[in-house]
Amino acid sequence: MSLPGLPVAQVNTLALEESLAGIASAMADPSRSRMLCALMDGRAWTATELSTVADIAPSTASAHLNRLLNHGLLVCVSQGRHRYYRLAGRDVAALLENMMGVSMRAGRTLTSRTPPELRQARTCYDHLAGEIAVGIYAFMQREGWITDDGSAVTNVGKRQLEKIGVTLDPHTRRKPCCACLDWSERCFHLGGDAGAALLIAFEQQGWLRRTSGYREVTITGEGKAAFLRLFAVGL
Repeated sequence: MSLPGLPVAQVNTLALEESLAGIASAMADPSRSRMLCALMDGRAWTATELSTVADIAPSTASAHLNRLLNHGLLVCVSQGRHRYYRLAGRDVAALLENMMGVSMRAGRTLTSRTPPELRQARTCYDHLAGEIAVGIYAFMQREGWITDDGSAVTNVGKRQLEKIGVTLDPHTRRKPCCACLDWSERCFHLGGDAGAALLIAFEQQGWLRRTSGYREVTITGEGKAAFLRLFAVGL
């Protein structure tokens, strides 16, 4: 903002006020509010799915989503041919939660149509996906095994993974670690070399079984006990 003659502090105050007004305006529309409320479950959704929540046409939803993106309330994640929208961060979620407590009702919740056997556990290329994988990723992030953005395994994580038989390749040419958006849970699971190594270790230790030609993964009794003990993930 360029306002000659005004003190810097006053210019900053005006900029803050305009930004605050813009965010409030972006949230004020009922359709956009419904989208934001739906995204409070921590998952990511397509524009078409969010248009269903808001009960509006997909073309209209696109304009609303662009406004929320422009004001920093949402981020867009590309996964293959699809684009998913999610809240921009914990601070946005905290803001929405406080506002809900004062004046807003939660919007309709979307229900995944993914078959239960695929939703629980499946392969995603060469790594594990589904409810279990999302739970493991959340545990690793919470315990500091991976960085906040999921881009690297920490030293603590490397030591812990070694203890459970996961071998990481220090010379890998692919991403050593990354957050991969889970298409059924709409939260992140572990991808990259670390994700692939995790799946290999789980299979070698008999914690899960893969069926050739199918993406479904069967979790064994030993696997159920191990995932609960090591990652606090129950089935």
